[in-house]
Amino acid sequence: MLAHSAGTTWSFEPLQLAALALGAALYTKRARTLARRGTPVAWWRPALFGLGIALIAISLVSPIAELGATESFAFHMVQHLLLGDLGPLFIVAGLTGPILRPLLSVRAIRALRFLAHPLVALPLWTLNLVLWHLPFFWEAALRNEVVHALEHVSFFTAGALMWAAVIEVLPGPEWFGTAAKMGYVVVVRVVSTILGNVFVWAGTPFYGIYEDAHRPFGLSAEADQGIAGGIMMIEGSLVTIGVLAWLFLRLAQEGELRQELLERGLDPRSVRRAVRYGRGKELSQSP
Repeated sequence: MLAHSAGTTWSFEPLQLAALALGAALYTKRARTLARRGTPVAWWRPALFGLGIALIAISLVSPIAELGATESFAFHMVQHLLLGDLGPLFIVAGLTGPILRPLLSVRAIRALRFLAHPLVALPLWTLNLVLWHLPFFWEAALRNEVVHALEHVSFFTAGALMWAAVIEVLPGPEWFGTAAKMGYVVVVRVVSTILGNVFVWAGTPFYGIYEDAHRPFGLSAEADQGIAGGIMMIEGSLVTIGVLAWLFLRLAQEGELRQELLERGLDPRSVRRAVRYGRGKELSQSP
């Protein structure tokens, strides 16, 4: 890693950046293949995928990474929110079933699909979030590059699985409809808000590694930790508002479409499943 003034240093993490570059290259190749076959990916999906890749790259190589590793818990919190929440959200939103088909043709990867089940993804995300914020694991990651890389992979993977259950690139359980997803998102944010409040109101720094650091702006360790908790809650609130607004609009559209199909005398069970999995318009056009 390059080392200069932490406030201006752009670092270089070859393995992590190589993984990002490979993912972007494979996505681009698959999208071009689908376009040649006459089933192009909607333009906004590559845009969101690219934004997610950019956010993760920024979290790894910008001064945010160096400040978070050596001086400030608040900057480290920003890094992990980019890496474990915003980045995965945009990347997952950029995916589709056809894009993932070659990956899912690998039996070992296909067998891991259960990890995106909401009753699996949510506990995994919660456990990952809590464990890595325990002082022992947090400071171990800062002192050891291998553990630090594992922490980053864990945050990204848990975040991607958590959002995959909501965005549902691949079909989820029938009971996990739009209303259930709204409740799921609320639970996610309750968990992160509780943790954020712990940091804001603790009054005592949890991580000794930051106590003797030269923090930006002359902040005390307690203030730095409180700011980190505040950043966590503000980011979570903004993301939650956006996602819930999207889900609310989707719920209203589903309700109108469901009522229209039922009024046409179609089988309620078929209507429920079609609307649940986004095939309501196809059912309405069937003879």
